[in-house]
Amino acid sequence: MITGTLTTPGQGVCFTTRNVVPGERVAAWQRALSQVFVDVEATAEQDRPWLGEFRAERLGVLQIATEESGPGTVLRSARSVAADPRTHILVRQQLDGSALLLQDGRTADLTPGRLAFHDARRPFRIVLPQRQRARILMVPRARMRLAEGQLSALTATVVDEADGGAAALLLPLLHGIVDEVAGSTTARRDQLARAAVDILATVALEQIGRRPAPALWERITASVQSRLTEPGLAPQDIADQHGISLRYLHRLFQLHGTTVNAWVRARRLEAARRELARPGAAHRSVAAVGAHWGFTSPSHFSRTFRETYGMSPVQWRGSASAADAAPAASGEPAPRPAEPCAPGEGTVPRRSTLTALSARSPSLRVPTLRGG
Repeated sequence: MITGTLTTPGQGVCFTTRNVVPGERVAAWQRALSQVFVDVEATAEQDRPWLGEFRAERLGVLQIATEESGPGTVLRSARSVAADPRTHILVRQQLDGSALLLQDGRTADLTPGRLAFHDARRPFRIVLPQRQRARILMVPRARMRLAEGQLSALTATVVDEADGGAAALLLPLLHGIVDEVAGSTTARRDQLARAAVDILATVALEQIGRRPAPALWERITASVQSRLTEPGLAPQDIADQHGISLRYLHRLFQLHGTTVNAWVRARRLEAARRELARPGAAHRSVAAVGAHWGFTSPSHFSRTFRETYGMSPVQWRGSASAADAAPAASGEPAPRPAEPCAPGEGTVPRRSTLTALSARSPSLRVPTLRGG
């Protein structure tokens, strides 16, 4: 259970699943996160040892928390957004381990020292591939002083002091202030909390200003989209085609919260998923579909498909075929097949179920590409 209260200065709240029955830990974790932060859905591998714990404290306009959990997934779905009036801006700073933060069609690959903003007003997804520890700052939306368009351009983009700019100056200051807040007097805490929020707003504005001109990004991504079937497609080929350096190409994708290989792999997976669902492609083997979309290794294709969508290519094709065949006897139009959950919205995919999403299928961006 949650101990303490967010309304008592200097006390905060604590929660751990250590004393919860193993089979009920993830559900208890979900309830605790939803109570202290915003409504979310949590999943984890039930057959693996799992522990989650956090401490949170509200300091004036700022809520500061440290959480440790994983592996697993935390999802704020469209349903959660509609049911929960909280519209805070959250900032996730990775302390140990790694995490993927997905929102607004982008993926932020977070490693120690990096941080990213996410908006409680829209769906987001956090994927924890291993046990990890992070600091989470929660700020009232109005205190960020950003327009909605600026917020949508900010979410799920990596802020890293190693990249230079204002972040190199402000992030160490921010971390120092946050570390100092807890041990200060009440009046001092409020003052430091306001200073931390002001720094966050400044970092956010600088991050938005560093985004490159959309025209170049759109040209490059459109070109890469048309070349997904080329198994040998490499970052150097893309850079040469557009007359830019390889370093700038990588920087361009990094500023959009992803990598070249991650973006290519996600688009290839999406294209292969769509083809597997087409009745006209039923005669093609799974390996042939994967090879057509640039996956030279059938085992790698199956593994990455399952890691991304929570089911194998064969299971996905079977679900699509079953959806097409089910209404044949009644003569009713075929419903859309149950699509695997795309990172960032929808419901959390489970290996034992097929998750239904709407007809809209957002793009996926999951970093790391291991040959393909």
